[in-house]
Amino acid sequence: MAVPTSECCKVLGDAQLPGGASPYGNFPDYSRFHPPEGRIQLLPSTLLSQLFPNPRAKPLLGLDVGCNSGELSVALYRHLLGLQETQACQEHLNELRLFCCDIDAGLIERARQQNPFPASVSYAVLDIMDPDARETVLSSYLGNFGHSTFDIAFCMSVTMWIHLNHGDCGLVTFLSYLASKSTYLLLEPQPWKCYRSAARRLRKLGRHDFDHFRSLAINGDVAERITQILTTDCGMELVSCFGSTGWDRSLLLFKSKEAQDLV
Repeated sequence: MAVPTSECCKVLGDAQLPGGASPYGNFPDYSRFHPPEGRIQLLPSTLLSQLFPNPRAKPLLGLDVGCNSGELSVALYRHLLGLQETQACQEHLNELRLFCCDIDAGLIERARQQNPFPASVSYAVLDIMDPDARETVLSSYLGNFGHSTFDIAFCMSVTMWIHLNHGDCGLVTFLSYLASKSTYLLLEPQPWKCYRSAARRLRKLGRHDFDHFRSLAINGDVAERITQILTTDCGMELVSCFGSTGWDRSLLLFKSKEAQDLV
């Protein structure tokens, strides 16, 4: 891995920089400029029943990687279960459990404090690029339900930060891991123009470029390249594109080719 996990953790204290720059994408007010509704409105409310039409004794398990302070996680949970703002979810406990993680301890603490569904939506501090940490944390959670993989994983505007901090190899490793841990993967990759903007923000603050920015071979149409990686190398197929958000990012749904009895 190009950026050691120890280095990743060491800079968390100054990861949220002034002027809208953040080397890990852990912006403290992210939901204000990319509100959850911008993604939620693109997803059918019947998505879970379409993907998993057969009744199950155990709840579906979801993974939200890079959840920030949890606003989108909660919005996804409400939307997928058809819950209104004031509606409790006690009767839905056996339908979906959502495990959410982020590298930023401060954001996770805020997510926990404002979590309206503590029985079914969980938050944890996790550097997803630390192989030992992710295996320990995620396997433990899955084991509680007798699962080895998640039914669906969400990765919303995270791929760029993995790519910039860990390089081409790190991005491929990340995608491969998510593919191995999920039946379905809902992905929102950032386009190349976002990479340039992120690097420019750091430079304006007098910081160095991201270590890998100028050497990335995976560039240009990043969404297309990511789709190629997932479908060619990771055993997944693209099953749907739900359109683009108001900030010009596509929502792409992939499915493991090994999945059985799923549409």
